[in-house]
Amino acid sequence: MIKELLPPEVAAEDCFGDPETPPELFPEEERHVARAVDKRRREFGTVRGLARTALARLGGPRAPLLPGERGAPGWPEGFTGSMTHCDGYRAAAVARREELAVVGIDAEPNEPLPDRGILDAVSLPAERPALRELAASRPEVSWERLLFSAKESVYKAWFPLTRKWLDFEEAEIAFDLAGGFTARLLVPGPEVDGVRIEGFTGRWLARGGILATAIAVPAGG
Repeated sequence: MIKELLPPEVAAEDCFGDPETPPELFPEEERHVARAVDKRRREFGTVRGLARTALARLGGPRAPLLPGERGAPGWPEGFTGSMTHCDGYRAAAVARREELAVVGIDAEPNEPLPDRGILDAVSLPAERPALRELAASRPEVSWERLLFSAKESVYKAWFPLTRKWLDFEEAEIAFDLAGGFTARLLVPGPEVDGVRIEGFTGRWLARGGILATAIAVPAGG
């Protein structure tokens, strides 16, 4: 599913649910989830197994993938990537840094946000009328949850380039019905190879009860 949203330079792997036999973790990874509940441990292990499979496809090393600052996963030298998991779905995407500066992916259940206050927290006033129009055209898509997912993908693309926090209200999302979206940054963006990033373009997909969003930024900006 996630592969359909990313360029061919990206090695992406996904699965619906967790395998009966959890992927083997490195000792460092085991220590990270030693006190976690079983659900968290299984998610953590599954998505790292997917990430290692994707890395291997690109000739990358088999190495521990530990959460770092603000939970962003660490990648072997020369690689970048992103991971996501939600109820019933896990995915990982990896690329070589010489080809892509950053990758950001997110998945959410295709269900309404659990609380109306969440929409107020994650959306801008200018975004809400568009969500209503989109819902009238494609009512089977939970557009409010898709907005949340797109902003998560934006943050996952933003943070490795800046090492700074990005609030939900600091990026404005516009979707199209064909499966694309744009994110206009409302704060100064990072530079990639001397090119100022003023926003991101991404793709989205709704299938099998899952919403997925993805962003890939070329190494040249």
